[in-house]
Amino acid sequence: MTAASKPAKAATSSLRIYFRLLGYLRPFLGMFAISLVGYMIFASSQPMMAGILKYLVDELNEPSSVTRHANAFTGDLDLTYGVPLLLVIVVTWQGVGSFLGNYYLARVSLGLIHDLRRALFDSLLHLPNGYFDQHNTGHLISRITYDVTMVTGAATDAIKVVIREGLTVIFLFGYLLWMNWRLTLVMVAILPIIGVMVTRASRKFRRQSLKIQATMGDLTHVASETIQGYRVVRSFGGENYESTRFRVASEDNTAKQLRMVRTSATYTPALQLVTFSAMAVLLVLVLALRGDASAGDLVAYLTAAGMLPKPIRQLSEVSSTIQKGLAGAESIFSQIDQEPEPDNGRIEKQRVSGRLEVKDLSFVYPGSTARVLDRISFAIEPGQMVALVGRSGSGKSTLANLIPRFYHHDSGQILIDGIDVEDFTLRNLRQHLALVTQQVVLFNDTVASNIAYGDLSDSPREAIENAAEAAFAREFIDRLPDGFETMVGENGVMLSGGQRQRLAIARALLKDAPILILDEATSALDTESERHIQNALDRVIAARTTLVIAHRLSTIEKADLILVMDQGRIVERGSHAELLANDGHYARLHATQFGEPAADNTPAAAG
Repeated sequence: MTAASKPAKAATSSLRIYFRLLGYLRPFLGMFAISLVGYMIFASSQPMMAGILKYLVDELNEPSSVTRHANAFTGDLDLTYGVPLLLVIVVTWQGVGSFLGNYYLARVSLGLIHDLRRALFDSLLHLPNGYFDQHNTGHLISRITYDVTMVTGAATDAIKVVIREGLTVIFLFGYLLWMNWRLTLVMVAILPIIGVMVTRASRKFRRQSLKIQATMGDLTHVASETIQGYRVVRSFGGENYESTRFRVASEDNTAKQLRMVRTSATYTPALQLVTFSAMAVLLVLVLALRGDASAGDLVAYLTAAGMLPKPIRQLSEVSSTIQKGLAGAESIFSQIDQEPEPDNGRIEKQRVSGRLEVKDLSFVYPGSTARVLDRISFAIEPGQMVALVGRSGSGKSTLANLIPRFYHHDSGQILIDGIDVEDFTLRNLRQHLALVTQQVVLFNDTVASNIAYGDLSDSPREAIENAAEAAFAREFIDRLPDGFETMVGENGVMLSGGQRQRLAIARALLKDAPILILDEATSALDTESERHIQNALDRVIAARTTLVIAHRLSTIEKADLILVMDQGRIVERGSHAELLANDGHYARLHATQFGEPAADNTPAAAG
């Protein structure tokens, strides 16, 4: 690409983004039209001010010469009263226009930002897991907060200035052309110079805005990590380290903000110098070529010409606001344009029996070449419990994530009742599954709302309480200040790890899905709670297909089948007793956990 074509492509891209942004205005076109009329009224009042001044000056110089001109506006009213009356009328006219323009454009802009923010957030709800793996939380939050704020500037202040000041310039130029078109053409000569300056500054503002956005994302990321991990920070004395990280990120952001301020502070005076130099030349020409124009004509002309630099300056300054908004819009649209989770399935079942079969399944994470799963095969009949055990990194949790299609496998099949999971619609597939993971997610809501979350929100109170009872959560819930109506805090901070885990299990039990996946679901429980949970699970798994990923081998001794995984493969399978008798991988894992001697002393760690 040539150097000349790059700016042209950038300009085309900017226009495309801006027009797409303005496309969100369609639902508000009526209010936008009212605001446009309002700004036209406001802009038309500017040359009227100069016109009133003309009659006032001519009246002061030669009272008798202006009577016939005044009658066109005031009828037979004496000009002594007519000029003040005209001034009040014009100011009122201007105020009405200003109100209509500002109020209705604000309604349009706030509606636009609301729709854009919702579109951005809704896109997050449907993006594939891989997107969240590649983008940190801080940058995603920064888009919803900082980037949307930048777009607000482009959609409110910028549009307001462009329309109001742009129309003001048009009306003033029209008035100047009507009064003396030859002199006005001298002013037009500086427009190409102003255009070049605006174009060059716009490119610079755009580049700097993109850099500011990136540093703001870094800043949010550091703050978010520190707040979420404050216990680790304090436990390991990380205060100074986190303070330094935040200071460096903040200084970087400040430096880039100052660079943009410096660009703007240099650009505005330069543009003013060009504009007022042209005004100085115009002043000389007016004095030299006044001809038979009256003093009022000259004053009115110079007044109207003197009104031009302010709207022109504001139009030039809005470039930085627009470029910030475009940079923010570009970031927002890049997320909105991301492909959502692929959902090509067409099958929907009211209820499945829950037979789960995995055939020759292999998987590689995007961007990697290492196989996480390598030709895995097994089957679980309804009512059976199958356990996956093995060292950390052996692929157990990956397998659990493939069943609800959080990721898409490379080869092989996962079948539910003989139907490939890819053939189910995503929503229907996940309705048949209940998943409990080691990392429990709770919302800053009541205990009851956390158990009856999402599709379960309409569950009767009795069902919620029964699920809590089954998960052995009722005994601690009843001791909470407001029972089931107690707020649990952000991510359940008011509860212990075991209590949070039991609420997650209660949520899964309330869902009553035919397939239950427990990924280290009892890892945060004490021995007593684990025993009660195990008794509860023994009751509920009878009618469910249950896949258990276990760290504690004591929780899966009753499993119908235990699959031992290592490096993405199933290396052993059988019951608890059979695997102990084989004295292989499982026996070594069991010996490591319970301190029993094993025939093979190869070290292994449960995971």
